[in-house]
Amino acid sequence: MSLEIFWLAVLGLLLAGYFVLGGYDLGVQMLHPVLGGRKRAEAGSEAGAGVGPGSGAGSGEPGRNAALDAIAPFFLGNEVWLVAFTGVLFGAFPYLEGSLLSGLYPLFVAILVGLVLGSAAVQLRGRAHTARARRRWDALIVLGGALPALCWGLVLGLLLHGVPRRPDGVFRVGAGDLLTPFVLACGATTALLFAAHGAAFVALRSAPGAAARARRAGTALLRAVAATGSLALLLTLFGAGASMTNPLTSAILAALLAAALAGARSLLGRGHHARAFAATCCATALPVLLVGAGHYPYVLITSAGAGMTIHQAAADEVTLKILAAFGVVVIPVILAYQIWSWWTFRGRTGRRHPGYF
Repeated sequence: MSLEIFWLAVLGLLLAGYFVLGGYDLGVQMLHPVLGGRKRAEAGSEAGAGVGPGSGAGSGEPGRNAALDAIAPFFLGNEVWLVAFTGVLFGAFPYLEGSLLSGLYPLFVAILVGLVLGSAAVQLRGRAHTARARRRWDALIVLGGALPALCWGLVLGLLLHGVPRRPDGVFRVGAGDLLTPFVLACGATTALLFAAHGAAFVALRSAPGAAARARRAGTALLRAVAATGSLALLLTLFGAGASMTNPLTSAILAALLAAALAGARSLLGRGHHARAFAATCCATALPVLLVGAGHYPYVLITSAGAGMTIHQAAADEVTLKILAAFGVVVIPVILAYQIWSWWTFRGRTGRRHPGYF
């Protein structure tokens, strides 16, 4: 295996890891109000009765915080995968980074804005003194989950379809490129998939009442994912969707994605939360593999059919060798940290662990 292929595999692993781990964070943020157990009127009456700021994170709204408590021990820590992905992209594939970030910078800026807003809202919501203030933080929490999830889906849709490239080799994405049926279908599918993934995670981690609500929400969301994903597939079959370099590999991966979604829906509906979450993990990781393996040896294709190969995108061999020395140390540390955190905070919330937000 060449160093170029090795680092491409590492790049895909890191992005897939972020989609799996950061994806349920975004999904839980989107579903935070939906998975609540109390009505707004009840929350308002508690605030009028003199419930203090600590109630937002504890006894004042136990149902409303069930979803946030599920992700609390891992929140922000999952972003390390995105940071590592960005580092590898800058170091190992500088020419891809130069084209990708400059061409898609409006989407990446929107992703960063959503992540910052969502992170701040999740942590500051518990300091709210009134029900109205909590509702405002709730809106920012939902926005902070939905905006990055939707934008990641638009990015995937553009990469699958091909990016618009100007004669000078530079590409810029405009509103017309985003507002196409296929790209919008990919955006909706990814956002719904992350939400379903978050619901499966809450069902796995929460007490029975919250788990039952998450199970119902997740089952409905997976049906919606199947509908929007089928639309993207139909557009591809009729020549208005993805332009894949390796059609057979792409078809196999698409079939695996469909099987993972069907399995997740069946398992979640029957209450097999751990296996359902494993299925949604596969479903959120497979789109990354679809882009990478479906376009190989290209890492970026254009709507005109040309593209940037892995050799053209990668740094020189000396740089890749130097980076490999760091990767041998850093990547196992990231994996060890994730394993440690999951083992430490295993089990359902409300039993072994208190409320955090």
